[in-house]
Amino acid sequence: MAHAAPVDIANGNGVALGAPSNKKVAYFYDSDIGNFAYVAGHPMKPHRIRLAHSLIMNYGVYKKMEIYRAKPATRLEMTQFHTDEYIDFLQKVSPENMESYQREQTKFNVGDDCPVFDGLFEFCGISAGGSMEGAARLNRQKCDIAVNWAGGLHHAKKSEASGFCYVNDIVLGILELLRFNKRVLYIDIDVHHGDGVEEAFYTTDRVMTVSFHKYGEYFPGTGELRDIGIGQGKYYAVNFPLRDGIDDSSYKSIFEPVISSVMEFYQPDAVVLQCGGDSLSGDRLGCFNLSMEGHANCVKFVKSFNLPTLVLGGGGYTMRNVARTWAFETGLLVDANMEKALPFNEYYEYYGPDYELAVRASNMENANSPEYLEKIKNQLIENLRRTAHAPSVQMQDVPPDFPQTLTEEEEAELDDMDEDESKDMRMTQRQWEKQREPDNEYEESDNEELERANGIHPQNGNAGRKRQFTDYQNPDLADDSGAPTPVGGNNAEKVIQSKEADEVMEDAQPEKPSEPEGIAEEQEQLKEAQKSTEAEAEAAADVDKDGDVDMGETVPEKEAPNDTEVKKEEASSPKPAADSAQSPRKQVATAVMIPDAEPTTESATEKASSDSGDKPAEEPAGAEAETVAPTEAKEPEASGDAMDVDEPKADEEPSKEKEKEKSAEPAPSTADKPEEGKTEDESEAAS
Repeated sequence: MAHAAPVDIANGNGVALGAPSNKKVAYFYDSDIGNFAYVAGHPMKPHRIRLAHSLIMNYGVYKKMEIYRAKPATRLEMTQFHTDEYIDFLQKVSPENMESYQREQTKFNVGDDCPVFDGLFEFCGISAGGSMEGAARLNRQKCDIAVNWAGGLHHAKKSEASGFCYVNDIVLGILELLRFNKRVLYIDIDVHHGDGVEEAFYTTDRVMTVSFHKYGEYFPGTGELRDIGIGQGKYYAVNFPLRDGIDDSSYKSIFEPVISSVMEFYQPDAVVLQCGGDSLSGDRLGCFNLSMEGHANCVKFVKSFNLPTLVLGGGGYTMRNVARTWAFETGLLVDANMEKALPFNEYYEYYGPDYELAVRASNMENANSPEYLEKIKNQLIENLRRTAHAPSVQMQDVPPDFPQTLTEEEEAELDDMDEDESKDMRMTQRQWEKQREPDNEYEESDNEELERANGIHPQNGNAGRKRQFTDYQNPDLADDSGAPTPVGGNNAEKVIQSKEADEVMEDAQPEKPSEPEGIAEEQEQLKEAQKSTEAEAEAAADVDKDGDVDMGETVPEKEAPNDTEVKKEEASSPKPAADSAQSPRKQVATAVMIPDAEPTTESATEKASSDSGDKPAEEPAGAEAETVAPTEAKEPEASGDAMDVDEPKADEEPSKEKEKEKSAEPAPSTADKPEEGKTEDESEAAS
């Protein structure tokens, strides 16, 4: 009886595709896979598997499946299909000694498309080990679906590398499935023909190979409609040759009818699905026009038949699109709801500019006419009818397990050992990988350390909104990024400390500076203080020997000693070292404490003269009498703290100038005189 394949509710009656199910999914990933690289400029990038894994973890899809790191396939396991001579060559060759293996490289087709790179044999072992272990778990009914995105290398031959593939993990996985299953169905949706797998099972009826691929002047040049198998395997090789630009609707119109007919006539016990990503739109080496949803529809349809399924990777040379699609298809297998906006992850910048879980089709022309597709489809279904009935298999003993395959007793022993060695841990890495979150779980797990160790980034509740470009901040950039200064908050004090304030406050330590009313006000005061400091420094530079501004050498020689004595008296006033380094910060604090006190003309003049008198005290000893008068007169810059000083005329006598200054000075009061033991600045602050 034919299997009633479910259809989409939107397009017809039936069960919704991807409806919730209790399928147990085993996911195989080795963190070392992303460390391998073919050669510089080679289109095959194993790093794409790491990108897909990062999305799977940060979307939380891992919570609904078990995660395994399979043991790499050994030489003995690889030689189930490949020749000993070929595997020995892969094990020995390296970039350092490849010159001595020139003859073997030619013989085994290792060179251009399939270069020798560091860790070649280890890479093949990881790829094949995941597929073989996934098949073994399906055989033991430990899972319903096994996923290995590092697998799917379908071009490798028995004793030859081909199409970026060295060891055919698909054939090794199918051989493992055949130990327990009578018939295995292999489906290939890569843009290239799965020639290596078809060639391996071309003469048997226990494996049916179905490939949808581009045909005609395209690698590998095989997969014609008339390639149907030979001998006992006649009609058990199914090839659907396609032309450029096939889109989602056209692909769906041929894929679902053909696979439904295969299920009806062949009745497989297990399915292997190769999900090559080079059939996606915009692939570097592909020529199809499938979107992410069109590609994933094939996975969804195969899953609906509820058969043990091994899902593998394959081609795909635009890394960001392959990672998106494989992550989406993993979520589809475990019935996870995945938001369109990508979660933040360590490779977030790869997915710009949209940062969405989507691969869109282009406006590429579809060279596959409906008439052409219908003609090929009818021919294939007619060939399937000629198989008459599902082939039978003679009863025989199940072959023994290989040494690398763990039995149930051995796995239980490893679980007990892991538990005994980690009694103080809440959850071990092994337990975390095996844990599956039930669908009715309402709270997130709090295993933050394990999640962080496995590359899962906290999303801060932003998974539901569309991410903006500025959400990702580069930590290497400087702080002056142009972001607005925050008002308030715990970090407000750090924000207001600009570079100028840091330089001014190096040596000054005010006892209790008053708190500013606002950040903007304090910044303004700091700027004013800086300006006044610069103005006073310029004015001090223009002071000549008699202490006046821009007077030149007009003082008679007989009065010079008197001025020197005045300067010495001013310099000899008791001033602590801390006060000599007083900064404008203290002046700002004083102004804030007494906002109503405005300096008069006399006090401002006195302050300017006292400041100019303090300046020589900061210079080294012996330099106070060596002040050189400037050759050109400069006008002092006006500041907010002192009034402008009028320039005296050069022809006026010095005695008249001094009398004028004395008459302008007010009589000192007891309140203005500084107390003994106090500096002028401290007495000024006390007033």
